Amino acid sequence: MARKKTTISVIKADIGSCPGHVVVHPHLEDVACGFMQEAKDDGLINDFRVTHCGDDLELIMSHRRGVDSEDIHKLAWKTFEEGTKHAKSLKLYGAGQDLLIDAFSGNIKGMGPGVAELEFTERPAEPIVVFMMDKTEPGAFNLPVFRMFGDPFSTAGLVIDPSMHAGFMFEIWDIMEHKKVMMKSPEELYDILALIGAKSRFVIKRIFPKKGKLPPKEAVAAVSTEKLAHIAGEYVGKDDPVAVVRAQSGLPALGEVLEPFAFPHLVSGWMRGSHNGPLMPVSLTDAKCTRFDGPPRVLALGFQVNDATLVGPVDLFDDPAFDPTREKAAEIADYMRRHGPFEPHRLPLSEMEYTTLPKVLSKLSSRFGAME
Repeated sequence: MARKKTTISVIKADIGSCPGHVVVHPHLEDVACGFMQEAKDDGLINDFRVTHCGDDLELIMSHRRGVDSEDIHKLAWKTFEEGTKHAKSLKLYGAGQDLLIDAFSGNIKGMGPGVAELEFTERPAEPIVVFMMDKTEPGAFNLPVFRMFGDPFSTAGLVIDPSMHAGFMFEIWDIMEHKKVMMKSPEELYDILALIGAKSRFVIKRIFPKKGKLPPKEAVAAVSTEKLAHIAGEYVGKDDPVAVVRAQSGLPALGEVLEPFAFPHLVSGWMRGSHNGPLMPVSLTDAKCTRFDGPPRVLALGFQVNDATLVGPVDLFDDPAFDPTREKAAEIADYMRRHGPFEPHRLPLSEMEYTTLPKVLSKLSSRFGAME
């Protein structure tokens, strides 16, 4: 009998933080651990880790039920609902803000929380990295994920590992038009870049192998693409995406998966979801946003997957090798903040329609007259 596939589900939500938008209260993590442990004891999941990135509660689960499992998504929803009750009792800020729908309807997607899931056949050694971001949008993963799987200047294996020469398939979503396209790298490299460079509209959802050691229908990377403003129709906070990436043996090595984050590229979000700023790779200890509610952060936890259990985590950005990146991010944050309310620090008007700015413009509309 063939062994069942393993599924890694990372589901996150902002259900309350302390103080303001800074960090998840430890009590909420304790509540979530209780729910996860009960689910493990009942055999619903095989293993779990509960953590946070800034004000987002992060559930990392391993199980055998595949992606989009109603049981797994319902477990996450119930966990967030119960956590919200405790957040309200503690008068935490933004209690339940990512729970945009009143009742669970079979799948947590489109209800507010972010979801990234991979189902795969375990290799003899199965390293994965779970990335978690705070104070930014799903498109913040476009540049680093592209560099992992499409840029030979970042991932040397694309040049020197024959098993990677065929490249990868990129699944790209148009989150404005609710459409998707599958594109091949390196054959369609420039077309891929033409899309994903517009990171507020086109986002990388999944990466698939084309040829080699791995089954071509099993994704090797997945990113959450929930855009909260598009669901709620107004500003409800940042999207704070998560991602799961497999590494080694026909895939980018672990160091190649991390290397793109050595460049603190500009992402959208930061204060009130309305500003551009540098993405700073940080340890779990520093995964809390304070300066101008930022700057945006990314956390990376590494695991070995062993028969659907999680060995780890290792806090991968807790490394002095990333200190120069953090220093550069702080310098860029200084530079961007000097712009105050001016673009390009503040997002362009086309990206501000879901914020509170339209209310300001509406108040002034009657005072505008024709130009001479």
